[in-house]
Amino acid sequence: MGGCGRLWMKGRRPTEENISGEMKSFPPRSARCLCWGGAYMRALPRVGEPVRWLVSRARAMGSSAAGGGGRRDPAENPKVGRLRDLFTGDDAADGWEKSWEFGVTPWDLRKPTPVIEHLVRSGTLPKGRALVPGCGMGYDVVTLASPERFVVGLDISDMAIKKAKKWSSSLPNADHFTFLVEDFFKWIPDEQFDLIFDYTFFCALDPSLRVAWAETVNRLLKRDGELLTLIYLISDQEGGPPYNNKVADYQKVLEPLGFRAVFMEDNELAIKPRKGCEKLGRWKRCAHQSSL
Repeated sequence: MGGCGRLWMKGRRPTEENISGEMKSFPPRSARCLCWGGAYMRALPRVGEPVRWLVSRARAMGSSAAGGGGRRDPAENPKVGRLRDLFTGDDAADGWEKSWEFGVTPWDLRKPTPVIEHLVRSGTLPKGRALVPGCGMGYDVVTLASPERFVVGLDISDMAIKKAKKWSSSLPNADHFTFLVEDFFKWIPDEQFDLIFDYTFFCALDPSLRVAWAETVNRLLKRDGELLTLIYLISDQEGGPPYNNKVADYQKVLEPLGFRAVFMEDNELAIKPRKGCEKLGRWKRCAHQSSL
């Protein structure tokens, strides 16, 4: 299983040529947020469009974003049904270990997430230290890693981490990433992170853990760090994993901690089965500004 700066060209696939100069820094100078009551913030400018209020965009997204989520039912995939059969008790860690042992990993793309490859090429992601919880085979960990960004891949499954280390240990950038078997909620690293990337991790957690997820992100992320979320929209299905998932679920647990989505758009680079079912969200803590 798998934390402003992403601009999309309307009706076209994003390329290196159509990334505006304003993406070279995050957040761009024209994007500011003033957080009071959780309602007032400015969205990033899109190429060929005027600046818009993110609140207005959220309303325009309708039920597919802040409301009902996507209409894709993961249970249509037979592997998802087999995955859920592995979670028979209260020990979720055992279920994830069995999923890797038996090769029941329907979330595994067997390659880096395309939008992560694009963001790395764009140069808009924070440098420093990055964390990928629920990293699985670690494709995104390796893609993010560079001399300017050290990446930690975390997974509760020992089997997953063994597999990740096996295929990646001899890569040219191997000095710039590491894989650890740890419980995300209990792990205490030596340093905080500049970037946390969550994809198919939040939606894989029992919804009762979502508040704890947000609190852990808040603890692990530097004050000026970024949370990058690739949100897999799911609704109208029973049980999990993965569980029903919508943008509003992230807002509910992140906004009380001071996070705001400075960017939220459809993931136009989603793999074919997930087209129209993913949102790319970039979150920052907004400093409260005094009117005095």
